[in-house]
Amino acid sequence: MELSAGCKGKEQEVIDLLSAAFAASEGAEEGALIGDLVRNLLATTADADIHVFTVREERSLIGAIIFSRLTYDQDDRTVFLLGPVGVTTDRQGARIGQRLLTHGISALRKNGVDVAMTYGDPNYYSKVGFRPVTEEFARAPFKLKYPKGWLGQFLTDGKMTPLNGPSRCVEAFHRPDYW
Repeated sequence: MELSAGCKGKEQEVIDLLSAAFAASEGAEEGALIGDLVRNLLATTADADIHVFTVREERSLIGAIIFSRLTYDQDDRTVFLLGPVGVTTDRQGARIGQRLLTHGISALRKNGVDVAMTYGDPNYYSKVGFRPVTEEFARAPFKLKYPKGWLGQFLTDGKMTPLNGPSRCVEAFHRPDYW
C-alpha cells in the first residue's frame, strides 16, 4: 500500500473514486453531488488551500481524502476542513480510510496547520482523533443539518480553544446543500 500527497494528472481518478464510493453508500444522487464537489475542489481551489492524500495498491487508487482551507475571520489559526473521504467499496472495512486519515492529519500537523474540522459520522472520525464541537465553539459556513456531525481536532500542542468569528470555506464548498 502506497500513501501519497497530491493528485496532479490523476484528478479524474480521484473524482471517480469518491463519486463511486458515495454512490454505493448513499445513492446515485449523492454520488453525483460529491463528484461535482470534488471536480470543483480540484479545478478551482488554489494549491495553498487544498491538500489531497491518496492510497494506492498495485497502482490502483483505493482511497482518497481532501482537506480544504476553512478561514475564521477573527482568528489567525490555520484551519482545514476534511471532506470528502472515500475508499473503494471492495476495500472498505480494512482500516484503509483510517490509515489514510492518520497520514493526512500527520502531514497537516507537519505543515503547521493548527486545526482540522470535518462534518460527518462522529463514530468513524473519532477513531482518528476528531471530537464533537458546537457551532458556538467553531461556526460552520452554513447552518448544519446534522450538528452532531460537526467535529474538530487540534493539531498543535495545547488545549483546543474556540475559533473566533464567522467562517468561510473555499468556493467549491460554498453551497448550503453540502452542510
